[in-house]
Amino acid sequence: MSIFDKILGKKEEARNDISSILPQEIFEAGVLELKDIIAPSALKITPKEINLGEKILRSFFIISYPRFLSEGWFSPIINMDKVFDVSIFIHPIETSKVLRQFQRKVAEVQSQIHMRENKGLVRDPVLDIAYQDLENLRDQLQQAQEKLFDVGLYITVYGDSDAELDKVESEIKSILESKLIYVKPALFQQEQGYKSTLPLGNDELGVHSKLNSSPLSSLFPFTSFDLTSDNGILYGINRHNSSLVLFDRFSLENYNSIMFAKSGAGKSYATKLEILRTLMFDTEVIVIDPEREYEYMAEVTGGRYFNISLNSENHINPFDLPVPGPNESAANVLRSNIINLVGLFRLMMGGLTAEEDAIIDRAITETYALKDISADSDFRNIEPPLMSDFEMVLTGMEGGESLAQRLTKYTKGTWAGFINRPSNVDINKKFVVFSLRDMEDELKPIAMYIVMHYIWSAIRKELKKRLLVIDEAWWMMKSDDTASFLMSLVKRGRKYFLGVATITQDVGDFLKSPYGIPIITNSSIQILLKQSATTIDTLQKTFNLTDEEKYLLLESDRGEGIFFAGLKHVAIKNIASYTEDQIITSDPSQVLAIKKAKRDAAEDREVAMERAKTEIEDAGRK
Repeated sequence: MSIFDKILGKKEEARNDISSILPQEIFEAGVLELKDIIAPSALKITPKEINLGEKILRSFFIISYPRFLSEGWFSPIINMDKVFDVSIFIHPIETSKVLRQFQRKVAEVQSQIHMRENKGLVRDPVLDIAYQDLENLRDQLQQAQEKLFDVGLYITVYGDSDAELDKVESEIKSILESKLIYVKPALFQQEQGYKSTLPLGNDELGVHSKLNSSPLSSLFPFTSFDLTSDNGILYGINRHNSSLVLFDRFSLENYNSIMFAKSGAGKSYATKLEILRTLMFDTEVIVIDPEREYEYMAEVTGGRYFNISLNSENHINPFDLPVPGPNESAANVLRSNIINLVGLFRLMMGGLTAEEDAIIDRAITETYALKDISADSDFRNIEPPLMSDFEMVLTGMEGGESLAQRLTKYTKGTWAGFINRPSNVDINKKFVVFSLRDMEDELKPIAMYIVMHYIWSAIRKELKKRLLVIDEAWWMMKSDDTASFLMSLVKRGRKYFLGVATITQDVGDFLKSPYGIPIITNSSIQILLKQSATTIDTLQKTFNLTDEEKYLLLESDRGEGIFFAGLKHVAIKNIASYTEDQIITSDPSQVLAIKKAKRDAAEDREVAMERAKTEIEDAGRK
């Protein structure tokens, strides 16, 4: 037996004369075990406390709970700035056994109530409440909605003196008794209490209270910090402690966010919820919608919805020039637009050599010159050139014939209606949606590039608080030019009071791009919803997730995940009111039900109008 066993064992000599255990005995034993090295120098057990080396410790147990337990009632104890150990022992009780006991208890309470009635006594509210509680709990147990447990909650506190322990004991009692929870010291059971709070899983104290599932869940001991500010919108509920996650993206060092989630995890739902709440705080929102999910929302909120496709009536001319801002010159605006157009043509033509790049650059400059647009001119009221003008200039340049031929499908072919017309899109509304669902997949990256360039030009005209939402951003990560343009928006948006919300489900394509990580690092808010097993390891490495956070993302339900804001992060669950849900839902069954309700209401109005018309005609004939 080691020396540590003698100290903590139940041998009478170790209890009565601890001083007999000297270093000499350790030396004579000839063998040192790990327990001998980490064991305290002395141990003294008294009815009220234990002297463990230089520390004094005292154990407590909870003996009584109120009728109701609120969520987080144990948080003040967990967050105390003291050294202490807590053990919670939960022993399931067989439901059939409990129901038999409940039957006898209900009969006993009923008997007491009837006896008081027969004697003519005033009814006892305590007995009435007890009877209702017993009946309700019995129903829940029979329906398997609840289970019953024997629960032991033990606390061991440490101190350097009796006065310090008395102070901690008084503080714990004050916190718990204010919630009608009563605690007592384990008198004459300090040894059992201490062993029960050691990380050994032994319930030697055996002081239990019966709790059903609902109040037991309020005892969850792991609480996190809040992510709540005085300003901002409600993003969801903190899953750790049920507090509200209120945050203002425009209070951070940049206003960008990024969201990763697998298909069906609720990313579009969460984004629409943020948009709806953001619109209430005088913020303009622009959405690039690749799946036509925001049309109904734009209609309900009085926004504008543009369907960008080959057959659409909405057109954007990529040669449009933004009005120079207060601190910008016309030369800088023109130069920036020419660089963006070179990137667009590189995307449209499937890549350019260095020579072709130079030819395109010179052709764009000459195309603008045809319309008297130069670095020294005021082009505010000048009509910009079209794609066909650029093709004409390119055809007349040495080495530009083949490039002009490759451009033909955009000027004369089936794709001519897309970008070879003057712009007729006005985004002067609080909520604007550009839908690209009907655009061919081959053209979607090009369309997203053109739309984003048009939006960026409009943003630079006037300084306003704006949010640009890019759904399914993995389309833009397919090409270096579109990905580079997205990154430039993310980096430069802050100067124009713009927040960029990037949303994607294809984590692999996004992170493979050399611009993926820079976009993440330049996003102050990062939201991870439910993930698939194939991508979780990549995300864990990228976001430095713990294993617990990794499994939380794998096991989350729809609308649940982790919310990062600056250096803080919490587990979050998105919640919406009934009205919000009706506006933003993407569930096909709910969408069909809403459309049917609208059709039925329209038909009812038509029937009512016909009936009223008939009644008026009948009255006129009479």
